[in-house]
Amino acid sequence: LAGGIAHDFNNLLTGILSYSELVLEELPPGDPIRADIEQIRHAGHRAAALTRQLLAFSRRQVVQPSVLSINTVVAGLDGRLRHLLSPEVSLDVVLEPGLWYVLADPVEIEQVLVNLTTNARDATPSGGHLTITTANCRVGVESPERAAGVRPGSYAVLSVGDTGIGMDVATQARIFEPFFTTREGSGGLGLSSVYGIVEQSGGHISVQSAPGRGATFSIYLPRHAEPGVSATGASDRRTLPVGTETLLLVEDEAAVRSSARRLLERHGYTVIEARHGVEALRVAEEAGVHFDLVLTDVVMPEMGGRELVERLRARSPGLKVLFMSGYSERAISADGTMPPGTGFVEKPFTVEQLLRRLRKVLDD
Repeated sequence: LAGGIAHDFNNLLTGILSYSELVLEELPPGDPIRADIEQIRHAGHRAAALTRQLLAFSRRQVVQPSVLSINTVVAGLDGRLRHLLSPEVSLDVVLEPGLWYVLADPVEIEQVLVNLTTNARDATPSGGHLTITTANCRVGVESPERAAGVRPGSYAVLSVGDTGIGMDVATQARIFEPFFTTREGSGGLGLSSVYGIVEQSGGHISVQSAPGRGATFSIYLPRHAEPGVSATGASDRRTLPVGTETLLLVEDEAAVRSSARRLLERHGYTVIEARHGVEALRVAEEAGVHFDLVLTDVVMPEMGGRELVERLRARSPGLKVLFMSGYSERAISADGTMPPGTGFVEKPFTVEQLLRRLRKVLDD
């Protein structure tokens, strides 16, 4: 249910955000209408955050893991996390210098941090202290972590602890349930989203708490042998990539298809459209038609993106593909990860996200 709602809603949001971007690119900096369009875009991004929470708690997100250090993600979010807290709540960050690398989606780890920080803020309404730490941990058969269900192995651990109101045992037993909340005005999806992300990443989450003694959430992510670089980091909108390639755009939602085509053509690409997989196959079979990449939605009537790509790659094994979807239901792969030679962009996407992901697939 959550995934189905997110799929339809993300299609609508993609149209809203894409057309907002198109209008903003046309308006001069001092135009009085810019502020109104930017408010529309801002509301769209807030709505997109809610659908991401729905997908995270139902574990229906397409993971795009990379080898990274959690320290890099924490350091990159430091300013944003401090902004989330009230002035009465202080924040200490203590990072393990030699922290082991993990294989995880950096955007999802960011979401975990933001959700846990927001939860800690709500648990300290009268002020208090928040501590974020990282550490290496080897869990053996007799280790105390086994009591919390952590399997034996080597882990990088991310802990978020507060000095807030704490929780009794009955509350702790329900905190990861979707829509369960003890606070008025809370949506109840934050901790269930965290749980879904950690489970989908092959990790484990535990909580230690008691009434009046605060709470500490610990995320255990399996150690990865290879060092890597976090995929997070700010990019320069002034250097958005352009291209001259021909793309086959397959999308059943007219607003998404139209806005995506205009955005891509504005940045140099030639775009051939199709409404679904069956029509895309007909286009591909026409004499003289050549395209360098297929940009396709995953869930469509007539024929979905996965079957379309399988048929096209049966004839052209090296065909480059960029999937786009707001809901996976493991429609791309059995474990939610991307097969080799294939990219994914999550709906709703920004112009920058689409162009950079597209360029990466074309250039790899």
